[in-house]
Amino acid sequence: MKKIPHRIYLNEEQMPKQWYNLRADMKELPDPMLNPQTLKPATEEDLYPVFCKELAHQELDSQTRYVDIPEEIQEFYKMYRPSPLIRAYELEKALGTPAKIYYKFEGNNTSGSHKLNSAVAQVYYAKKQGLKSLTTETGAGQWGTALAEACAFFGMDLTVYMVKASYEQKPFRKSIIQTFDGKVIASPSDTTEAGRKILAENPNTGGSLGCAISEAVETAVNTPDCRYVLGSVLNQVLLHQSIIGEECKIAMEMIDEYPDIVIGCAGGGSNLGGLIGPYMRDKLTGKANPRIIAVEPASCPSLTRGKYAYDYCDTGRITPMARMYTLGCGFIPSPNHAGGLRYHGMSPILSKLYHDGYMEAVSVEQSKVFEAAVLFAKKETILPAPESAHAIRAAINEALKCKETGEAKTILFGLTGTGYFDMSAYTSYLEGRMTDYIPTDEDLQKGFAGLPKIPGIQE
Repeated sequence: MKKIPHRIYLNEEQMPKQWYNLRADMKELPDPMLNPQTLKPATEEDLYPVFCKELAHQELDSQTRYVDIPEEIQEFYKMYRPSPLIRAYELEKALGTPAKIYYKFEGNNTSGSHKLNSAVAQVYYAKKQGLKSLTTETGAGQWGTALAEACAFFGMDLTVYMVKASYEQKPFRKSIIQTFDGKVIASPSDTTEAGRKILAENPNTGGSLGCAISEAVETAVNTPDCRYVLGSVLNQVLLHQSIIGEECKIAMEMIDEYPDIVIGCAGGGSNLGGLIGPYMRDKLTGKANPRIIAVEPASCPSLTRGKYAYDYCDTGRITPMARMYTLGCGFIPSPNHAGGLRYHGMSPILSKLYHDGYMEAVSVEQSKVFEAAVLFAKKETILPAPESAHAIRAAINEALKCKETGEAKTILFGLTGTGYFDMSAYTSYLEGRMTDYIPTDEDLQKGFAGLPKIPGIQE
């Protein structure tokens, strides 16, 4: 029997030329986004002050199954794509498992993550519309870095509101954003009304993605020729990230493989949604039935302990409302939370699929995440991002189950990026200073209490 190569690459001609819109195959669509002023379903025109027109269209388009990738974006992709599908032979040996473990590695660009897949698309459409500048938020920094790369390439100005805890923990992320001419502001800040309000209520806060989104949106709508862009959660982002799963599907077909289990880390949902796209398509259309597992941090457990409800996407309550699994837009992760994936809600698409039973979710403590990260680094030579290590942890757990049962299952997970800017977190783990925090039901109830009341929908 011919041995499968360690790394499986597509050539440029095999790269997907279209993004896949998962909503087109869903049995039931996610509930519509609501305009916070009218409490009615948001229209494309409602989104124009926040997003450029093409992205507003993509956000609400539930019918178009495949969207052509513009040639300019295809050319940009070729600078770092296709990304490799890798067989984790050494990890398999270390675990003594009969399982076959594959991972899709998305770290081969300066951002060190998959985020560039959507950043280039969003900047391209903004530039095409004639806009001059963009605003965004970033947590761990991968999205801010990716967007700065894309903005520098297309000649767009960028302001990044970076979650204050990450701004202080990861100074080199700030430096690399600045290398690409991005302006970085620690959030919450005194530069916006939303930031000043949050600081007045909690002056010592480390911030959250919800806080940073509020500031970025406020700046965008008050600045001429400026729009806001987001790196996760939104339908348009999952559309662009489908390049990951589409490449995976082609590569696995080349070696006559199909995953029994597909695993992705889950914060807002961009990587997970992109990875699972073609496999969820097979599941929805009855062609196959892989297990699909979302892995989230125990300290920010939106899927496993959140409520499926309409909520604001930001702490300042100025964005449209989405029905999703949420911890409440006011939720702020514990200060010791070091592993990324800190958003209070989950992608409406993924939330609906989870709610309808098409996928599973598990939460893991960060000490166990870093334990898996260190083992993976030693065996596979790649230092994974803490976010990615959530998926590694679950993949290891599933492989060990195969060891117990003797089943030779095929496991696929997303290695979203590298951890070279996360050394303070690694150091905390290696020196034995890392602690786990799991919010109590009482802690979570504080966030749930602030969920919006919507007459006739959510009382």
